[in-house]
Amino acid sequence: MRIGVDYYPEHWDKSLWAADADLMAQTGVELVRLAEFAWCRLEPREGVFDFAWLDEAVALFASRGIDVVLCTPTSCPPLWLYEKHPDAVMVEKDGQRTRTGIRGHRCVNHPAVRMYCERMIEAMARHYADNKAVIAWQIDNELEAYFCFCERCNGRFREWLQAKYGSLEAVNRAYGNVVWSGEYSSWEQIQPPCGSYPHAWLNPALMLDYYRFASDNVIAFCNWQAELIRRHCPGRPVTTNVWFCEHMPDFYKEFRDLDFISYDNYPATKLPEDPEVCCSHAFHLDLMRGVKRAPFWIMEQLSGGMGCWAPMARMPEPGMIGGYALQAFAHGADTVVFFRWRTANIGAEMHWHGLIDHSNVPGRRFREFAELCRRAKELQGVQGAPIKADVAILCSFENEYAFRIQPQTNGYYYLEQLQRLHAAFTALGMNVDVIGQHEALDGYRIVCAPEMYVASDASQRLHDFAAGGGTVILTARSGVKDEHNNAVMAQLPGVYRDMAGVYAGEYAPIGYDRVQVRFEDGTAVEAGQWCDVLTAETAQVLARYDSEYFKGAAAITRNAWGEGKVYYIGTVGRQELYRRVACIAAKEAGLPIIPDLPAGVEITVRRGREGDVRFVFNHAASAQRLTLDGQALTLAPYEMLIQHLH
Repeated sequence: MRIGVDYYPEHWDKSLWAADADLMAQTGVELVRLAEFAWCRLEPREGVFDFAWLDEAVALFASRGIDVVLCTPTSCPPLWLYEKHPDAVMVEKDGQRTRTGIRGHRCVNHPAVRMYCERMIEAMARHYADNKAVIAWQIDNELEAYFCFCERCNGRFREWLQAKYGSLEAVNRAYGNVVWSGEYSSWEQIQPPCGSYPHAWLNPALMLDYYRFASDNVIAFCNWQAELIRRHCPGRPVTTNVWFCEHMPDFYKEFRDLDFISYDNYPATKLPEDPEVCCSHAFHLDLMRGVKRAPFWIMEQLSGGMGCWAPMARMPEPGMIGGYALQAFAHGADTVVFFRWRTANIGAEMHWHGLIDHSNVPGRRFREFAELCRRAKELQGVQGAPIKADVAILCSFENEYAFRIQPQTNGYYYLEQLQRLHAAFTALGMNVDVIGQHEALDGYRIVCAPEMYVASDASQRLHDFAAGGGTVILTARSGVKDEHNNAVMAQLPGVYRDMAGVYAGEYAPIGYDRVQVRFEDGTAVEAGQWCDVLTAETAQVLARYDSEYFKGAAAITRNAWGEGKVYYIGTVGRQELYRRVACIAAKEAGLPIIPDLPAGVEITVRRGREGDVRFVFNHAASAQRLTLDGQALTLAPYEMLIQHLH
């Protein structure tokens, strides 16, 4: 495992650089990320480039054996660009131009932005093409599927629709524009979802296409940058860093043409008191690994209390700095870069704490970081090691978008059941992949397909997978929409009804109200938000509703389909509901499980060069005791136990 840090030489007096580099080298830091926000120093005046200071920093680190990841600084063009091109900023939903003063406010389609970005990227790439210290490139910073409503972006949206549909007649049919007399008679009449209306009030087919467009648009910007870098600085891997933001691009598409995945990982520094809250970043990490089914990087890792976009959070407790980094490694990260080396003393992020506080005196968190660096060197044999999972969870950004556009009921979110199913199987000590709906299912024994809301080509693969002997777990809100986000005229779960062996005669969006679900053995579990009132056709009923007007109706079922089994979860339950279903399905599939793990204990196995390596992590604020392979173990809060298996 390689450990790195994010460093900003342009923020600090040069007198600090050498001391910082020396301490990094002594501590075990192997790489630094530089320059993602440094455009104003790299091109202080239009056409006047200054790489001397960055050359000095790169050479300083290289002389100490520390590699460099360079970033294209295109998230923050300098103010002289906006002064010359005041319309180069994004336009907000209300039609007003975004005010400069923070970051990320450029319109990625503006010709001046593209021109200056291209010139900057080409200048940087050429300048560092022969510098062996530069081992990789990061594009921009935390690219989002931006909603920009300038006329240029509006025109791009119309062009995107023309390319997809070919004619206005096809658009009108796909959108059902006869509703509210909304049929288009010219392309110019098509308006993106700006204005004061909530998105749920607008045409859901139009809205889903706009989300798709926004994702494709920023991915095109990203790929354009990657092509420039590869042309002028060949042979270096290219990535971009992502996080779970409000407007996420489709990560599966975003990284299709990039060399590796990078994720910004900020786990909670205070665990929620409610045990029902899914707070472990194991889900996020497994999703990142599943994007390419390959090891990935953490480009920003929690270093201290966070504060900027919200008031300051608690500082990481003892064990978190090392434990959370090792958790990322256990789930497939090969490089973990900490944000940041030293806490800033200027700018809005001065309370987003780094490894060294404002005092410039290394403290508790830094000492824990140093111990992590030492421990990481002992794990070189696991670098690049794969993770073999028997369980996969299907994820779709189109479903995420559709749930945002039309919230189903109070408190019901697309990712929640993915997280709950993930937590249920990891609580049994199992590796889990979170993969795209487009992926092949070969090699898995159980595939969870929650909320298959918008139609996709995954339906036939799931039918075939179960028929061939696999286990499929479906949930409520499956088979609801066609590919245009229009409701399908069929009893739910629509195209999955035959394999599930059930249908929903009606459904009850109950929001924050609660119902009881009782399993065959008499155990009752609380559920809420959504209830499919199921009628079993060929399926066996595993649990029934025990309250509300539909008391006695089926809530959870299992059906034989070919050589395999199909489970259907018709409600949104407490975690115990998912744990019970996961346990039943895993045992039936003949998979090894550890059924009595204490809450918060996570077990992951990576296949190293010299055998399997098992990671046992205590993601809890209190010590946990367990027995593993006949050995009694006690794990301190956030402690990671690493075992080499033979």
